[in-house]
Amino acid sequence: MKYTTTMPRAIAPLTLIAALLCGSAAVAQDRLEVWSRSGPQAAATYQAVFDAFTAKTGIQVEYLATVEFETQLRARAASRDLPDMLIYDQSSMAGYANEGMILPVDRAALVGADDLSDASWESVRMANGDYYGVPFSQHAQVTFVRRDWREALGFDVPTTHEELIALATAFATGDPDGNGVNGDTYGMAVPGTTDRGFFAWWLSSYMMQRGGSFVEGAEGKYTVTVNSVESVAAVEWIQSLFCGTPSLVQPGALTNASATPFFAEGHAGIYQTGPYAIANFDNAPGADKYEIIIAPAGPGGASTLTERTSIYLGATSTMPDAQKALAEFLISPEGQEIGMTAPGQPVVRLPVNATLDGAAIYGDDRWRVVEAQLADSQLMPSDIDFTAARLEIAEGFQAMFAQCAPVGPALDNLALAISDALADQDALQ
Repeated sequence: MKYTTTMPRAIAPLTLIAALLCGSAAVAQDRLEVWSRSGPQAAATYQAVFDAFTAKTGIQVEYLATVEFETQLRARAASRDLPDMLIYDQSSMAGYANEGMILPVDRAALVGADDLSDASWESVRMANGDYYGVPFSQHAQVTFVRRDWREALGFDVPTTHEELIALATAFATGDPDGNGVNGDTYGMAVPGTTDRGFFAWWLSSYMMQRGGSFVEGAEGKYTVTVNSVESVAAVEWIQSLFCGTPSLVQPGALTNASATPFFAEGHAGIYQTGPYAIANFDNAPGADKYEIIIAPAGPGGASTLTERTSIYLGATSTMPDAQKALAEFLISPEGQEIGMTAPGQPVVRLPVNATLDGAAIYGDDRWRVVEAQLADSQLMPSDIDFTAARLEIAEGFQAMFAQCAPVGPALDNLALAISDALADQDALQ
């Protein structure tokens, strides 16, 4: 799947930006307001980054970390008073740009821009050539495995889907934790929540590995492929994880907002997620208890989902010079390193600044695995507003797997829903 972008409603953002600017109060600011969607540990790291920026430049930062990011942002947009800067999922860029909430970025004017990888810049470029974000962090989803369980049951590190299923089945039916009870553990921890369409993120890696896809396209035009022959076969395989005998996933997998506790607390042995979980898992179950491996390969290969975080410039800001200064600090070697190493959870998972060696900075060879997986990963569409389609995918798969329904007809219905979502923004090929 190759994704680039176009912005079909190129005039609307400019119109909304003008409305926001005209409607916002002209109040002098003495500090830069910055938001991120973060929990307490990540927020502590961000605060360390902003403190270093203030110490270096004298520019004060008012920082808000919230897990209710979208809800609060919509309220601020309605009041025509957006934060000066947003640090958030790269997948949100096209929607924010189409709604006029963020400004285009002058890459050529940004000090340090040439140190960022071309792939990072490409991920924030619209098909018309404009950039609407500044890359900040990157990683790919990786596979976490309870190494102690695997070794206790006599299995090698899985490298294929067949070996992955064999290991998950052993975890679900045997006694990997050694408590004397068979079958009280689970093969895989799955975050099946439809909130923000998250289930679609988890699904996408296994779809790719089985040769399937949700959509395919480039330059802002996409063909729906979720009901192709390859995708049907991929989904039937994924469904078997939930509906086979035994079921390989934890109870409530299809509604869990986070599967992390099932892995951390010793209930499930395999978890595909981002490397942001490393810090938590080093505490529980413990760094000596688990391993990070390259995704076992299916018939379509071993690719996983690329995840990126970007910096967005709020459209109503009255501090453009401060916006630019903070963006430049965040992509500098100093800003990137603090974002990786400050106490808390890393907010720069792997640096976008190509002058840095991420694994060397961490002093942890497990990040070499993350780097290798990133080299074999793909980005979900972000050049178009894929939010509605992502929600349709998450909800459609959740219903399909909950009912163990026939895959073919369900995917035909889902294809129509995705097509409608794309057609609404003239993104259907």
